[in-house]
Amino acid sequence: MAKANSTQVDLDEYDEEQVRLMEERCILVTPDDVAYGEESKKTCHLMTNINQGLLHRAFSVFLFRPSDGKLLLQKRADEKITFPGMWTNTCCSHPLSTKDEREEKDQLGVRRAAIRKLPHELGIDASQISPSDFVYLTRIHYMAGSGSADAVWGEHEVDYILVATKDVTYDLNPNEVSAARYVSLEELDAMLEDDAYTFTPWFMTLVRSNLLRDWWTALLDRSKSLGEVSASVLASETDDTIRRMS
Repeated sequence: MAKANSTQVDLDEYDEEQVRLMEERCILVTPDDVAYGEESKKTCHLMTNINQGLLHRAFSVFLFRPSDGKLLLQKRADEKITFPGMWTNTCCSHPLSTKDEREEKDQLGVRRAAIRKLPHELGIDASQISPSDFVYLTRIHYMAGSGSADAVWGEHEVDYILVATKDVTYDLNPNEVSAARYVSLEELDAMLEDDAYTFTPWFMTLVRSNLLRDWWTALLDRSKSLGEVSASVLASETDDTIRRMS
């Protein structure tokens, strides 16, 4: 188990609200996703600690529109301390080290965390989606620095992949998200080819591995007889193996 480095990083240059959120308590895990402790979000995202193996639990939500199977993407606000201004999947964050969000049975902790963060980031009211609406697909273990080789900030996560198909209305929190749009697979491909768009490393991990494309294609193909796109058709794709991604 890795121990956090005591390296101090001055946060005075960053947005006040984002600095406050850096005090949230993330769940520390082993590479096998065994929870053993907690540390601040700040501590978990410093490369000095990541390079020594500090690893935490996270989740990524992929929310598709039932009518046409388009995926809701968000662009992270420029105020974000890690990976600002980058496009990514619908919602990405961390379960907190609380009783409700540490619960592991049926991934209840990360499901609850997702329901907490969708309103915070995108203004999607919790009444529009519930923990049971998510289909859990897998966990990915990845590491990435934010920017240059000598980056101060980064990610090192066991990331739970959650998929849902729901009609929702959103009202973006500008301190978290600067833009959002629904895209088809073809529209995403065009964005990926356009240098005007940059994407988060965890999102690109799923793109480069073709996991996102495979899941998305299966979602559309298997839903054709239903009259609308439904995440339930992906239940057979669930694989609780922790995928080690480069």
